[in-house]
Amino acid sequence: MIKGFKMKLNEGMEEEYIKRHNELWPQMIDMIHNFGGRNYSIFLDPETNTLFGYIEIEDEALWEQAANTPINRMWWDYMADIMETNPDNSPVTKPLELVFHLD
Repeated sequence: MIKGFKMKLNEGMEEEYIKRHNELWPQMIDMIHNFGGRNYSIFLDPETNTLFGYIEIEDEALWEQAANTPINRMWWDYMADIMETNPDNSPVTKPLELVFHLD
């Protein structure tokens, strides 16, 4: 299953966002893989500070469980100062509708 979504980066935080992801914690990588995530990419539109995420997941129910892991909650807290977040520090995400896919 393919998921696409968008998020919003705070103004002037592009370099910090890239730095933090280049230093992604090994525990986060393991968690993403353990909950069925693969081929995860995030793109930035520098004109709007919109982030576009793409991930392939094995199972929607399994992937949804990843949000409640302690390591994921720590990551959300770590990233909250540089992007638009909800009250629980989860990133504000808007799902995107898949309208075309070609293997």
